[in-house]
Amino acid sequence: MPFTPILAQAAGGGDGSGLVQLLPLVLIFVIFWFLLIRPQQKKMKAHKAMVAAVKRGDKVVTAGGIYATVTKVVSDSEVQVEIAENVRVRVVTHTLQDVVTRSEPAKGKGQPAAANDEPAKPKGLLGGLLGLGGSKPDK
Repeated sequence: MPFTPILAQAAGGGDGSGLVQLLPLVLIFVIFWFLLIRPQQKKMKAHKAMVAAVKRGDKVVTAGGIYATVTKVVSDSEVQVEIAENVRVRVVTHTLQDVVTRSEPAKGKGQPAAANDEPAKPKGLLGGLLGLGGSKPDK
């Protein structure tokens, strides 16, 4: 076996440091963090905030694709929704996929209506694109 010592000498190694060998693994982890893990955490945080803000009168979509109106917030983890006339179902809040429309808070008797209830109309096409609304002049 004359070739065994030659192969053993060529295979040698140990000259590279352990840090250089781990660098590709660290780089892969950083890429996964910014492309997969971080956006998923942001999405979960936004969904948790959306579920916590659900209140009576909101129109929602469940994870099953059912449009419903929230009739009662039972607890932090449960709401009662109306999916048809006089058909009410209790669902877990985490199964709410989206809030379609939010209900307006009821105005009290002592609260005057806002002076500027109408949204500003854009001034032409360019004004609408640039966000230049036609606001009411100051008096």
